[in-house]
Amino acid sequence: MPSVAKKLVIVQDEERDTGDQADPRTEQASGDMTGQGAGEGTGQGEHTGHDAQQDAHAEHAGAGEENARPDELRILEALLFAAAAPLDEATLGKQLPDGVNVREALAQLKAEYATRGVNLVKIGKKWTFRTAGDLSWLLTKKSVETRKLSRAAIETLAIIAYHQPVTRAEIEEIRGVVVSKGTLDVLLETGWIRPRGRRKVPGRPLTFGTTEEFLSQFSLEEVGDLPGLEELRGAGLLDGRLPPDFQVPMPSDDTTLRDDEDPLEPGDLDLGLAPPASRTED
Repeated sequence: MPSVAKKLVIVQDEERDTGDQADPRTEQASGDMTGQGAGEGTGQGEHTGHDAQQDAHAEHAGAGEENARPDELRILEALLFAAAAPLDEATLGKQLPDGVNVREALAQLKAEYATRGVNLVKIGKKWTFRTAGDLSWLLTKKSVETRKLSRAAIETLAIIAYHQPVTRAEIEEIRGVVVSKGTLDVLLETGWIRPRGRRKVPGRPLTFGTTEEFLSQFSLEEVGDLPGLEELRGAGLLDGRLPPDFQVPMPSDDTTLRDDEDPLEPGDLDLGLAPPASRTED
């Protein structure tokens, strides 16, 4: 009996050990199913992401096509930027696709550039790009141009400085030669002389005098500081054979009109350079 009981205990222990061990085929099958499920899930996720990326590219391409500028605007832009001179509509139209209204395309391009630093402008019958008017000061180059006055201009300036107010006829009388209009124009452009008024004589000629720019140019506090007869003679600027009664006048640039002068009238400062009012275009 004890041996039988012992055998029964051994058999029960073996069955218990056998029950604790899992079937390898079951574990392998479960593993395969689990792997397949995971693989299918991963593959499906990758496929979904790829589709979303393709959809995003398609939407971006569609938006790009909608926002693309018309070819005629791009062509006009390229032609006008590359042109060395303004181009007319006929020349531009030859380069555009058939059926394109060049005038309407130019108007659209002009509107696009209206708020930019470069504007499309029409000059006469031609088109070109120009720097925006409010930015032109950035490209302005200032330079000082040195101009040498002619001997006639220097003599005329000296006569005006010493004899002001003086008319053109009086200048010619003192110099002994005719004063060309160009000589007075040069002095007016320098800003050293100005029209003062009109002489109360037939023809009412303009009278001329010096300006503050004249004083600044020659470092004078006032025109009365100009050299007198003795200073000019000592500097060798006067001929030694001057008449005994020769005198250098005491210059004065008092802006008050003299008794023989009338005030300037509207248009006198134009000096005939501006067109008459009747010929001015509206």
